[in-house]
Amino acid sequence: MIVTKLCLPRRTFLRGMGAAVALPFLDSMVPAFAATPQPVRRLTVAYVPNGIQMEQWIPSADGTAFELTPILQPLAPFRDRLLVVTGLANQPAVPVPGEGTGDHVRAAATFLTGVHPKKTEGPDIRAGISMDQIAARELGRATQLSSLELCLDSNELIGACEAGYSCAYANTLSWRNETTPLPMENQPRAVFERLFGDSDNTTRAARLGRIQSDRSLLDSLVQEVARLQRRLEPGDRAKVTQYLEAIRDIERRIQRAEEQSEIELPAMERPSGGIPDTFAEHARLMFDLQVLAYQCDMTRVTTFLLSREVSPRTYTEIGIPDPHHGLSHHQNNPVAMEKLAKINTYHIQQLAYFLGKLQAIPDGAGTLLDQLTLLYGCGISDSNRHAHDNLPILVIGGAGGSMNGGRHLRVAKDTPLTNLQLALLDKLGVPLDALGDSTGRLELVRGV
Repeated sequence: MIVTKLCLPRRTFLRGMGAAVALPFLDSMVPAFAATPQPVRRLTVAYVPNGIQMEQWIPSADGTAFELTPILQPLAPFRDRLLVVTGLANQPAVPVPGEGTGDHVRAAATFLTGVHPKKTEGPDIRAGISMDQIAARELGRATQLSSLELCLDSNELIGACEAGYSCAYANTLSWRNETTPLPMENQPRAVFERLFGDSDNTTRAARLGRIQSDRSLLDSLVQEVARLQRRLEPGDRAKVTQYLEAIRDIERRIQRAEEQSEIELPAMERPSGGIPDTFAEHARLMFDLQVLAYQCDMTRVTTFLLSREVSPRTYTEIGIPDPHHGLSHHQNNPVAMEKLAKINTYHIQQLAYFLGKLQAIPDGAGTLLDQLTLLYGCGISDSNRHAHDNLPILVIGGAGGSMNGGRHLRVAKDTPLTNLQLALLDKLGVPLDALGDSTGRLELVRGV
């Protein structure tokens, strides 16, 4: 028997004019007669600030019989991939005696570390290694980038952000070690160029020149794409076409955002330089960049800070001119509480967009969503009282075939959030004995 199936290396690039684009995983990358490849497991962490309107978040029923609450309703198409986890606590975010306020900053600093941060406005910051970076150490061995750290707010705040705590604690979720927070990038163009490269500098003049010349990253690759596609099976041709169209679409949207950014504006109200006009446009563009990074296996770990704790961001596009942080301290005012719930739902709508993109893209024997483990939540539940218990936490995805969704898991009161994170690291193939304040693994998740 003669076997003629083309076999491409897993790390195959299209090259032209100094640019290189990694291909998505194709059937042609599996050698003839090879065993089915193991799922490529990935981790996304997405964080939202300032607490949640919990009455519209927590399902009333436990187990598989739960119904989606108003805030979670946009996730209905992905119910079978959804775990709602209730009862977890972020105890390290609670102030120690004499420490006072600062609950918002501590909530972010502890969310992935489980370590109480040192209260300081100076350079002597200290927390702990974060769960995403523990995963990145292992999963990053197989990829060009060990991880991506993304945000939507300006990443340039320095000094004290809340009650004597350095802004370093609020600017990121990711810590390489106990003294090294990782910067998060909010510029789509910078993320795109980190993934795919660009020889131009980052000045505004250079960006406008790129727009005026209508030069896309893929323009110099068209001939090579055509040659490659003639050698591929029909299914792989469709995958390559879908992938390249996604890159072109992101390039167009980045250019449109740059064209809209004519002046420098206050960072917290409208980030400067190539930032889309609305929260949703910005969030979806950054989610699309994460999808591309997963498609071409540039990284297997992304961490996304959708907004910073104590953020005064307004959401006029959905009719809310009030600052988010102010609304979170609603003093039980029904009008303010309803506005907060509307913001919470708006955030979930952007998450649903991301899940839809992942669900639509084949990956191995399933889809990108089937292979992903996604942790979504906040280090505060009721922000009106700075509560760090009963946290709003979601786990979404198939975890490479090791997790079933469609459940509401109500765990024992004050179970450490880090217990869940240890269980998720297990599913990523990165076992760890302890993390921060963990007391063990969340057995309910291990058994799913």
